[in-house]
Amino acid sequence: MKTHFLLNRNYVLTFFIAMTSLILTAQGAWNPERLAESKKAYQQMLEDSPKLKSFANDAYGYAVFPKVTKAGIGVGGAAGRGIVFKGGNDVGTASLKQASIGLQLGGQQYSEVIFFENKAAYDNFTNGNLKFGAQASAVAITVGASIDAAYKDGVAVFTRVKGGLMYEASIGGQHFKYEAK
Repeated sequence: MKTHFLLNRNYVLTFFIAMTSLILTAQGAWNPERLAESKKAYQQMLEDSPKLKSFANDAYGYAVFPKVTKAGIGVGGAAGRGIVFKGGNDVGTASLKQASIGLQLGGQQYSEVIFFENKAAYDNFTNGNLKFGAQASAVAITVGASIDAAYKDGVAVFTRVKGGLMYEASIGGQHFKYEAK
């Protein structure tokens, strides 16, 4: 019984060390490499799903997170840094943090793009007021798959898995922080 307790404690300790390092590596200011990674991730998503181009053509602006790292064992989290675009120009950086609780196990990396339908949705994001709750959902992009999505409250979210494996039936939310260039 004592061995079982120590084993569980080691898993929990390892998980929190991993989450701390995950969040710390996601921090940082303007980075030209992140701009290149964001543009590449965005282009890859457009190539994988041509229907996404209608969102790209009509959006007031968008935010691209080229690499979001997610991990969880019962309690989970994710973090990433990205670039915000308006009128095709990079205008600032953004950070993404996510917390979740529920049945989940594993780790995963994915790219995420958030399209802003209008100025109000864009301003909501850049003012730090955009938060996704448990009811929010993102459309997962797979190569050649047809997407059927619409704006909800002025935003549309798409993700593309880069690697890893995550079993999940949890609730949580994403929070964003924007910094102008």
